[in-house]
Amino acid sequence: MRAETAKSQETKTKLLEGALRVLTEQGIAKTSGRTVAAVAGVNQALVFYHFGSVDELLAAACRYGAEQAVARHRARLAAVGSLSELLAAGREIHEQERAEGHVALLGQLLAGASTHPGLGPATTAGLDLWIAEIEQVLRRVLAGTPFEEFTDPAGLARAVAASFVGIELYDGVDRAGAHAALDALEQLGAVAAALEELGPVAQRAVRLHLRRSGRR
Repeated sequence: MRAETAKSQETKTKLLEGALRVLTEQGIAKTSGRTVAAVAGVNQALVFYHFGSVDELLAAACRYGAEQAVARHRARLAAVGSLSELLAAGREIHEQERAEGHVALLGQLLAGASTHPGLGPATTAGLDLWIAEIEQVLRRVLAGTPFEEFTDPAGLARAVAASFVGIELYDGVDRAGAHAALDALEQLGAVAAALEELGPVAQRAVRLHLRRSGRR
């Protein structure tokens, strides 16, 4: 029984990875049970045996891909010690994900959400995994800084994630523009780092200014 369970799990993993590969290399329009099974090296009937439908397979593959991606970069994010470091790490992750085809994959998933109903919630769930990781980092790096009192880590995490999703998609049509956007984010990070390095008196002045601005 254990051998059968292990083999079944192995087949499911092959299908999940096959679906991600087909989406990346051939696009959502050419993704079918047949093409996925061929890439996975298994019988097409196993797509329906394990997942019920191609749409269910694609939704599961979306979640699986996000889990794998977050796991790949979790240690890098855990090492981040400031907001500027988070933005720099985000750029490194973006470059790596783009080079490995995952940016193109995200574009296919978003494009397919309108015709494959299960992809919308699955893509959202995948993005939520990233948002949770980013929020955890933000809560850590903002603690004790002038920004802690005036920021919403949960909302800011979604804004950061949305920015990088937009940049990733923008990269496909204007790579120079996407890099300019990343440069601008890093410049904001440098400003934040400079504020974090201010002495206690200057930090109190920054907090007072932010409080006054918030009351207007």
